[in-house]
Amino acid sequence: MMQPETPICNTCGEHIGLASDGTGVFVACHECNFPICKSCLEYEINEGHNACIQCSTPYDVSLTKVGVAEKEPVTRNTMAGHLSNSQDAGLHARTVSTVSTVDSDMIDEGGNPIWKNRVESWKDKKNKKKKGGGKVAKEVQVPVDQHIEEKQQSADPNAMQPLSQIIPIPKSQIAPYRTVIILRLIILGLFFHYRITNPVESSYGLWLTSVICEIWFAISWVLDQFPKWSPINRITFTDELSARYEREGEPSELAAVDFFVSTVDPLKEPPLITANTVLSILAVDYPVDKVSCYVSDDGAAMLTFESLVETAEFARKWVPFCKRFSIEPRAPEFYFSQKIDYLKDKVQPSFVKERRAMKRDYEEYKVRVNALVAKAQKTPEEGWTMQDGTPWPGNNPRDHPGMIQVFLGHSGAHDIEGNELPRLVYVSREKRPGYQHHKKAGAENALVRVSAVLTNAPYILNLDCDHYLNNSKAVREAMCFLMDPQVSRDVCYIQFPQRFDGIDRSDRYANRNTVFFDVNMKGLDGIQGPVYVGTGCVFYRQALYGYGPQSLPTLPSPSSSSSCCCGPKKPKKDLEEFKRDARRDDLNAAIFNLKEIESYDDYERSLLISQMSFEKTFGMSSVFIESTLMENGGLAESANPATMINEAIHVISCGYEEKTAWGKEIGWIYGSVTEDILTGFKMHCRGWRSIYCMPVRPAFKGSAPINLSDRLHQVLRWALGSVEIFLSRHCPLWYGWGGGRLKLLQRLAYINTIVYPFTSLPLVAYCTLPAICLLTGKFIIPTLSNLAAVWFLCLFLSIITTSVLEIRWSGVSIEELWRNEQFWVIGGVSAHLFAVFQGFLKMLAGVDTNFTVTAKAADDQEFGELYMIKWTTVLIPPTTLLVLNLVGVVAGFSDALNKGYEAWGPLFGKVFFAFWVILHLYPFLKGLMGRQNRTPTIVILWSVLLASVFSLVWVKIDPFVSKGDSSLTQGCIAIDC
Repeated sequence: MMQPETPICNTCGEHIGLASDGTGVFVACHECNFPICKSCLEYEINEGHNACIQCSTPYDVSLTKVGVAEKEPVTRNTMAGHLSNSQDAGLHARTVSTVSTVDSDMIDEGGNPIWKNRVESWKDKKNKKKKGGGKVAKEVQVPVDQHIEEKQQSADPNAMQPLSQIIPIPKSQIAPYRTVIILRLIILGLFFHYRITNPVESSYGLWLTSVICEIWFAISWVLDQFPKWSPINRITFTDELSARYEREGEPSELAAVDFFVSTVDPLKEPPLITANTVLSILAVDYPVDKVSCYVSDDGAAMLTFESLVETAEFARKWVPFCKRFSIEPRAPEFYFSQKIDYLKDKVQPSFVKERRAMKRDYEEYKVRVNALVAKAQKTPEEGWTMQDGTPWPGNNPRDHPGMIQVFLGHSGAHDIEGNELPRLVYVSREKRPGYQHHKKAGAENALVRVSAVLTNAPYILNLDCDHYLNNSKAVREAMCFLMDPQVSRDVCYIQFPQRFDGIDRSDRYANRNTVFFDVNMKGLDGIQGPVYVGTGCVFYRQALYGYGPQSLPTLPSPSSSSSCCCGPKKPKKDLEEFKRDARRDDLNAAIFNLKEIESYDDYERSLLISQMSFEKTFGMSSVFIESTLMENGGLAESANPATMINEAIHVISCGYEEKTAWGKEIGWIYGSVTEDILTGFKMHCRGWRSIYCMPVRPAFKGSAPINLSDRLHQVLRWALGSVEIFLSRHCPLWYGWGGGRLKLLQRLAYINTIVYPFTSLPLVAYCTLPAICLLTGKFIIPTLSNLAAVWFLCLFLSIITTSVLEIRWSGVSIEELWRNEQFWVIGGVSAHLFAVFQGFLKMLAGVDTNFTVTAKAADDQEFGELYMIKWTTVLIPPTTLLVLNLVGVVAGFSDALNKGYEAWGPLFGKVFFAFWVILHLYPFLKGLMGRQNRTPTIVILWSVLLASVFSLVWVKIDPFVSKGDSSLTQGCIAIDC
């Protein structure tokens, strides 16, 4: 009986037998140990191929004259253990990427890559075996999911327990919520019927403006509300995961994970923050041989490189300390700053002593890193120089070679206890003038290729440099979904919520985004999955390569998709794209496993293994192309450890992505500053679904800008990205209808993410109406009848009831809901408004807008950054609205005092309208005031402007002069009147 761990022939896929003397495994090439069985070796020699297809060493012909011996199991070697450490074969930062597009060690005599030659040889071998009558039965390879299921069935019954469970919202909470949503929709229809059929003739322009604004608000509410129709909760069972895949005395079967950490400017993103994120990754509760951390330095800063050198050295002490005492969180800065009883649940008598020693070591480490930061404040005229005296290659951040350095790893430095550490790799992609580098999305795609060449883990977890692992079991939480065969078949990523440190208790500017992460995302999880938010996400690598899931939904026929009662026929181009995508998806299963190629005809087979088609998609790297064919990750047996670093340098060259599908169909998608929305949207359009994971202990925590100016600029960047998507071919309004794989409610959610900035236009107009009504004495609503008053009352009650029921099932507080509502108005009349204009300028006129990275460090005082005022043009519209409404309120009261009792009734509605605006803008006003004893100059200037405008309006109204005395005032012109 064959053992499953027997080596596999790289040509035919069968097991390799013993050598003629029976002492070991048959080896055809003693130079590189390329795995090939005797029958395939005989066939190669008969065909005239007398040299090894990997290293070109001549074969020993005498080996083919001996019969095939009985096979026995041996242990397979992995290429991961051959990666060089930072002292020997690791490539130093000064290496220039001058590698050829196809490495000579990876091609055969005919110039074809090994992966293609292997498949072609396998095809010939299959034909030969068919002619021979099939004397040797081919062992059927069982798919991984099926193998896992069979293994579970053969094991104990407890192994069949699910790794996760869906917890639906109780009917007592969700049923009333849905009922109120439907009632609110009906009331909105009746409300608009009244508004449209009862115009205000005396102020027709104001009435028409208000109705248009209200209709847009209603559409926005529908887009936001209905994706929350069926929210769900999920729980995971990490203990069951360990019992299933980590059996005592056996190697761990958990899947490997590649961590991506991206940073740009170390002066704005402090190296100490990035280092804490890296340290929390290296100390994660996961098998060390399954973890690799890649740090992308897109600014090519020597400061980042040197800080990683210090971090790698400190990790040798920090990682064993974390694992020995199971501390949380495993980012030292945040662990030592906790204001809790650190002795809780710690019973080891040596803990206090070791904690004090570790804190002292960390303080010394901080001093060294801060000294590097202080040194980097002033760049030398001749540029930075490394310790060996050579110039730093990244002295010009816009023109430098690709750089890779492996700090830790399987053959690198161990911790102070002699244990292995996870691999830590520094990556800075090549940059040259004249090339488009695509900012963060381009850096992430470079990491995808580098990691595929060096480690090729089947899963990727990407983090911003300021998001550290707050929960050391976060990866295990994700694997409860990704390694469950019943759940993971069509899952492309697991998204975790974002949680933040350092935010003021009242969360004045809704930095926590609690409503979005605890309400909207739960709703999406009940449809097709949450949107990708740019960080804290575990990807299935194959989904990033543009492949669709193995189990695709049924595609509609062209006839049914082309006829639609709601619109015109689809353009021919869309139909062609649909057919091409469908054809590609049909071939995905064979791409996942080369041995499934026999089920296709000659044309499909040649299309599948075509070298040109793969290179047009993935680029000119045979090593990387072969890695994309490995569904479960891992390095190919044909990979040459001597050329892996050189190949990794090649795939991060600035011209590698030219004329490929990178950024268009595979990897992070280009075309918007919010590449996260685009990337997740493309995956969902292919039929994938995502999962929202909310552990009890937050998986990741980060920092957020808490002062008003930085917060608005952050929101401006997000809104600009949405406008860019709206004006691109990937707009959810028209993209992806042909395949029918994006669910309708999921599409509504994506439409909402790209149209919300346009709400700023009606919002600014609507917030201006109260002041205009108060100053002119007109109103947007006619005199209310009893029936109209009932509709208005029902509308307000439905709005309040919807919010209360949403709070009930989601668990968010009233304060969080109110802060979210306030910042919706503040951001809408400021950042979103500017984003709309900047987006049109960028997409239509080509005027690009550059964004600065938000600073991650706060003031020394607690919440000191909250009171910082940085005056920008974004602050002008909301400030103007505040002034107008305050002036309007004063003018309205003055006019009512002058006219008497009958004027107070109409005044109530106008003042209520104005106070609605002022209350929503109150956090903005508070932010303008800064600290109580520190009033900014700009507030004084606006106060002068307010007084001037108010004086002019006061003179215009003349509240203390009655109409009966107007003739007297007109007659009294002379000085002695």
